[in-house]
Amino acid sequence: MITVNLNRTEFEYDIHSLLKAFFPKEDVEIYYTKEAHAEEKNVACTNHSAENETESASHFSITYEDKQISITCTLENKKPAECTFAVDFADRAETKNALKENLYHLLEEVTGQSLPWGTLTGIRPTKIPMQLLDEGKTKEEVASYMKKTYLASDEKVDLSIAIAERERALLSQLDYKNGYSLYIGIPFCPSTCLYCSFTSYPLATWKKQVDAYLDALEKEIDYVAVKNYHKKLNSIYIGGGTPTTLEPYQLDRLIRKIRCSFDLSSCIEFTVEAGRPDSITKEKLQVLRNNGISRISINPQTMKQETLDIIGRHHTVEQTIESFKLARSLGFDNINMDLIMGLPEEDLEDVRHTMEVLKELDPDNITIHSLAIKRAARLNIFKDRYESMQMVNTQEHMDLCASICKEMGLSPYYLYRQKGMAGNMENVGYAKPGKAGVYNILIMEEKQTIVACGAGASTKRVWNEPNPDGTHRIERCENVKDVGQYIERIDEMIQRKQQLFAEE
Repeated sequence: MITVNLNRTEFEYDIHSLLKAFFPKEDVEIYYTKEAHAEEKNVACTNHSAENETESASHFSITYEDKQISITCTLENKKPAECTFAVDFADRAETKNALKENLYHLLEEVTGQSLPWGTLTGIRPTKIPMQLLDEGKTKEEVASYMKKTYLASDEKVDLSIAIAERERALLSQLDYKNGYSLYIGIPFCPSTCLYCSFTSYPLATWKKQVDAYLDALEKEIDYVAVKNYHKKLNSIYIGGGTPTTLEPYQLDRLIRKIRCSFDLSSCIEFTVEAGRPDSITKEKLQVLRNNGISRISINPQTMKQETLDIIGRHHTVEQTIESFKLARSLGFDNINMDLIMGLPEEDLEDVRHTMEVLKELDPDNITIHSLAIKRAARLNIFKDRYESMQMVNTQEHMDLCASICKEMGLSPYYLYRQKGMAGNMENVGYAKPGKAGVYNILIMEEKQTIVACGAGASTKRVWNEPNPDGTHRIERCENVKDVGQYIERIDEMIQRKQQLFAEE
């Protein structure tokens, strides 16, 4: 465990995130002095008084004074280190950057390691270069700023700028003022994967209630369609869960409902996340093609059978290959495949093998995910069972994937990060020319409203007029995650959306 003492409550999130980036396997506990409690009466209950601090061999003390901040660090079996630096508390952004920069250098010194993304701990690193490019900065100016301010490596800076340029070009197709996008959630899966924390439930348990779920979902869709009849629907994404757990007639019912309810004349992409190969059949794929859909995902995560067995994906490598070839034979011309780096017991040669198999299949998109172990995932809940397993992701893994994607004619077009990512890396989407997914960019860059329907779905309203700093006002409303509660409380879910969009 690592403990931190603070005499003020400012920047605790940034401190915690940076420490977790250096020590992903350690618990980090924040403690406040009496001074902090006196200054901030509403200290979060998850953080504790320094009086009750537990003993820890690894400890940080961060003291905010009038015009300076001091950091002292004592790590187990390491020589103590400290630093003091001047700050101007009146400029919050500059103070935060100075704190993170000095803490980062201190951690570099005591651990002997650096982070590929430097002090950047947020999930959307491309937002920074995109905003600077929008302001008219050159690529050289953007690169200089990111290296100086965030200490990011040359490789990550170049990657984020290249992707920001592609994202800007793709998003130029959209109508931010009068447009929106639609997400439909199907929260059922054949089984729950070891690393998964999404809203998903084993289909066997809920099979008899799927039609009732679709009844409720259609009611929510009706509200969204009527509310937005005067707007342009730019993209649709059916995700989950695994949408292809639906029976062919149920899948046809849902897509027909969408097509009948909305004007799709401005819709530039309609995606269905087929996902698990063990849920895909010829009949279901034919339903999608009959409804004019050619953009799908078939997600292997790995092409190593032993790993699939460990993570709880009840399909074979052969099923993945067969599903892909079947989709191609039926005319699907934009197929994405997801992979995860850092899965249990996988090494670099396993990744190379997976990429070589994908190279033979030749998908139109590949998304390379870095394993992120979420709090609700079984891999975290039952972590004692899996501590002995090797879970490694390095720059070498990511470079190998990037190299083979380049050989396949795929270029990086979107990027995001998550807490607890293996190797402190990132998720990157690669695509062939003309095959990039606009929705994938929208969900990260938050430049357009996304209305979300279904259990566990989160609607994100983006206001058109930007704030003075170039960001946009964003508000959310969430649907309940439990399927039974969603069905029973569907009117309440609709009412939540009515409140979110009441100001229009």
